[in-house]
Amino acid sequence: MRGRGLIIRGLILFTAIIFAVRLFYIQILEEDYKVAAENNVVQKIVQYPFRGLVYDSNDSLVIYNSPVYDLMIVPTEAEISDTTAFCELLQIEKEDLNEKLEKAEEYSSILASKFIEQISDDLFARLQDQLIKYPGFYVLPRTIRSYNTKSLANVVGYVGEVSKGFLNRDTTNYYQSGDYIGIGGIEKAYEEYLRGKRGATYKVVNVQGIIKDDYRDGEYDTLPQPGENIHLTIDLELQQYAEKLMEGKVGSVVAIEPESGRILALVSAPSYDPHLLSGKNLSKNFPELNRNEDKPLFNRPLQARYPPGSMFKTIQGIIAMHEGVVTEDEIIRTDGSNIGDLAPPGPYNMIKAITKSSNNYFYLIMKRMVEQGVEESQFLDSRIGFEQWREYVKQFGLGRKLGVDLPNEISGNVPSIEYYDRVYGAKRWKYSNISSLSIGQGELLVTPLQMANLGAILANRGHFITPHVVEKIAGWPNPNIKKEILPFDQALYEPILKGMEQVVEAGSGRRGYLKELKLVGKTSTVQNPHGEDHSGFMGFAPLDDPKISIAAYVENAGQGGRAAVSVASLLAEKYVLGTVSRPWLEDYVLEERYLPENAPRPTLAEN
Repeated sequence: MRGRGLIIRGLILFTAIIFAVRLFYIQILEEDYKVAAENNVVQKIVQYPFRGLVYDSNDSLVIYNSPVYDLMIVPTEAEISDTTAFCELLQIEKEDLNEKLEKAEEYSSILASKFIEQISDDLFARLQDQLIKYPGFYVLPRTIRSYNTKSLANVVGYVGEVSKGFLNRDTTNYYQSGDYIGIGGIEKAYEEYLRGKRGATYKVVNVQGIIKDDYRDGEYDTLPQPGENIHLTIDLELQQYAEKLMEGKVGSVVAIEPESGRILALVSAPSYDPHLLSGKNLSKNFPELNRNEDKPLFNRPLQARYPPGSMFKTIQGIIAMHEGVVTEDEIIRTDGSNIGDLAPPGPYNMIKAITKSSNNYFYLIMKRMVEQGVEESQFLDSRIGFEQWREYVKQFGLGRKLGVDLPNEISGNVPSIEYYDRVYGAKRWKYSNISSLSIGQGELLVTPLQMANLGAILANRGHFITPHVVEKIAGWPNPNIKKEILPFDQALYEPILKGMEQVVEAGSGRRGYLKELKLVGKTSTVQNPHGEDHSGFMGFAPLDDPKISIAAYVENAGQGGRAAVSVASLLAEKYVLGTVSRPWLEDYVLEERYLPENAPRPTLAEN
């Protein structure tokens, strides 16, 4: 009996020791219990990183970060003892207050969310002294994008808050509600580099909302890591001049350095000031910009599709000589009976056909390419020749994406056999049904970027580097570029280039002639079924040492030998020679405007 009593007393003593040790651990050693016992909470405060800075090709700062402050709320901790005073402090109505409280509760009762986004400097100053009265509220510093230029909107894109839809689709699990993300332009394309990495601090906060201490002496705190800086290929001075030339017009200009694929200027007109979509301006101005009939948000160099028109004849000539259906010097006599033509009937060789832009000449040489007599049936024969022709055309970067490092590039269109089978029926079409392709019309569609790249191919006599707008990331060369070599002998380019030289010296592009510049190119009057034809030009300069290739489109401006070649010539002159010596031509371009006079303009808000 006595032994049993000893056992019971021993168990009681052992239990007491366990409770004592546990109580000592909870009260003295364990921080979490200590925090709870003192009626405190641990508050996680997200530290947002600085997004990477963006510079132009001459190291001029283009995009930087400006500080702003968000008023945050944690609903379970929020206490508003005097609603009227709180509303007066924030300068909001009680209905607005209730709506914001409900929205925060719907998001999460225990997680912080934005109560008021980007508060003013005056409100921030007032809150410093008054916020202690309102537990559950705190100010979170962050940054918005600011710009040193009103140019480049369609290149840089903008930054906005992640949407619920995006969060539902996000498989990386990186983003959280309230985060910002790049939307459009390089902000989107290089988001992974620019965004940086979030940090966090953990604070012990009492019921009055006062920070008492670092949680566990900052053991779990992490510092934010700023995003990587980016250097563009864009020459900002050249970009601004190109945008000036396109004021009052609809269209695009793309300028590329042929040797490297660096995009020197990329203009979509009309455009907008990037400040209009920065910070709170985004929600105010985006709807207006999006509704504007001039479509300033539409990135025309990458997304607009036009028939290439006569610019395409340069490709036709190279393919035909490669296939051996014509030589540089062969004389082909045209009588103007095959297709509409502004060039007079008569004898043409390749150089003269490029110079005079003879539609009938290129009609006949494409007919030779498509109808090669491989099959007795014209329908079967045309399918074989057309497919071979199509594969050659795609070598020039048409009908496919070039891989530019900007979002939303489209491929244009080089029609396929399957397309014509759907239109005419399988094996029921022949060359006469597709002959408009011979002069760059019909179903053939290209982007301005593809035409500027064609200029680079011709300048390089048979190769191109992936066009790109980012030169360096964190000081390292852009890894996403490659060289593509076309399967045509370099000698085949020479008669085409001689013809392009004569186009500018004495042909349809003579308005752009300047002896010192040695610009060569091809104009296009791009057919437009909805109004005035579009003016187009593709070329490069100088002929013997190419520094710049350019494609210019001015919508509703008529002949390619007017607006487009004038814009391209002035831009090339400024880049190659460093100055503009033809004020009469500059005045002509600046005075010519092709926006409808009654076109609606957006009413936009700025800070």
